[in-house]
Amino acid sequence: MNIQKVLLISPHTDDAELGAGGTIARFIEEGKDIFYIAFSGCEISVPEGLPKDTLRKECIESLKILEVPIEHIQIMDYQVRTLSENRQHILDDLVKIRQRIHPDLILIPSSQDMHQDHKTVYWESLRAFKKESTIWGYEHPWNNLTFTTDIFVQLEQHHVDKKYKALQEYKSQIQRGYMAKRSIESVLYTRGSQIDIEFAEAFELIRQIY
Repeated sequence: MNIQKVLLISPHTDDAELGAGGTIARFIEEGKDIFYIAFSGCEISVPEGLPKDTLRKECIESLKILEVPIEHIQIMDYQVRTLSENRQHILDDLVKIRQRIHPDLILIPSSQDMHQDHKTVYWESLRAFKKESTIWGYEHPWNNLTFTTDIFVQLEQHHVDKKYKALQEYKSQIQRGYMAKRSIESVLYTRGSQIDIEFAEAFELIRQIY
């Protein structure tokens, strides 16, 4: 596959890092151009007493660790759990991004992700990019009833360490179970075991253009 430009599409800050943080680290290491868009800064999800822009700042710090260029990061202003009410606006945003970047590969939530915002981003991304880009769906086990492991990205220990270090920047979300080191590593171990290596991230193949 001739992949050079990769667009990470994250419904909320932290979604893409959780689903594909190790792969991002490997892609950066390989010299690929990484672009990142989150549709919500999740202001209403910020714990009481913290500034409303906390998750935006944490997202930027997380992506710095993964070495995503700051000029390639865009965090939009949609509110959590309202993306389905803004489908056309989101599609318009994605079409503008497609015309500006022309990514070879996009990473989005899987087709089986049950979260309402994730589902909206899945469908609007498919509508925007289906004729131009290869599309992989990343895994959120806590949101998926099922998940098809079509693609495996082999990871080394330093990719795993970088993913965990990046997610540690989300200090306001550290109490969530899926942020625990054992939770993050257990998924990577499980996917690695499926191809007889130590660590991997798996993706659903949604669209392949070669």
